[in-house]
Amino acid sequence: MQSSGKNMKILLPGGAGLVGQNLVAHLKQRGYANLVVLDKHRPNLQVLSRLHPDVTALYADLAEPGDWEDQFRDAGAIVMLQAQIGGLELEPFVRNNVTSTRRILEASRRHRLPYLVHISSSVVKSSADDHYTNTKRQQEELVLASGIPCVVLRPTLMFGWFDRKHLGWLSRFMRKAPVFPVPGSGRYMRQPLYAADFCRIIVSCIERQLSGQVFNITGLEKVDYIDIIRQIRAATGSRTPIVRIPYSLFHALLKVWALFDRNPPFTADQLKALVAHDEFEVIDWAGIFGVEATPFGKAIDETFNDPAYGRVVLEF
Repeated sequence: MQSSGKNMKILLPGGAGLVGQNLVAHLKQRGYANLVVLDKHRPNLQVLSRLHPDVTALYADLAEPGDWEDQFRDAGAIVMLQAQIGGLELEPFVRNNVTSTRRILEASRRHRLPYLVHISSSVVKSSADDHYTNTKRQQEELVLASGIPCVVLRPTLMFGWFDRKHLGWLSRFMRKAPVFPVPGSGRYMRQPLYAADFCRIIVSCIERQLSGQVFNITGLEKVDYIDIIRQIRAATGSRTPIVRIPYSLFHALLKVWALFDRNPPFTADQLKALVAHDEFEVIDWAGIFGVEATPFGKAIDETFNDPAYGRVVLEF
């Protein structure tokens, strides 16, 4: 028999990453105590266990059969977070986005799991043709065809506590570098989504049992890249000068950097994506899910200055 209410057993496969770590904190704030995180990133599992010793954190390769499947017994909900985000080879994307999803769905059906929240991505509706986009599309299709009552959420680029890439990396670079370079004018519109707001949306889905729908979740404020950098500098108390440099020079420097770093934090392709004017659909998610959107400036301050989580950094 599945547990219910605040005693509900909630499974979080892939829960040791950015969204999972934030979600554990928010679920606990709402009074949920029976949480099980399944992940194969041992250092990040250790971070979670240190911060939340009351949460069950288990090492599990979700692409392989194992004892982790027993955790689905009596579970009331699952939030599917596992994903391969970066890399050059196809195999890890297939393994971690597709194969793992098939095993999770098989275990969910076998144990009659009543509800699933799938964390998809805004890229599934883009024109991109790469390993991440293609396997995330396939992953979403598998979930929607599973027959399990579910809701699909497609977030855009996120930031918040535990941000090891994106804005978190930018803040750490700013602390170390004598100047902070910005390509061109820096006036490249972004729609960043605060992970705390997204986690509140996930909790709302679990509590309302929304099912059979797909939602595009985008940051409500449009903010230029250079203004994001300024907000980070203000929130962290940095005095690093922000220097605009020509786009072509910035691009050339990234190419040179890639010759010496096999896993650079920022690439020439990402630079192209930064300056492309991609604008994502904005829905009234605050009204739909009953979640108050956090103003961007406040979200940045919470990200870097929260006493419990503001300085915790996960591994790549």
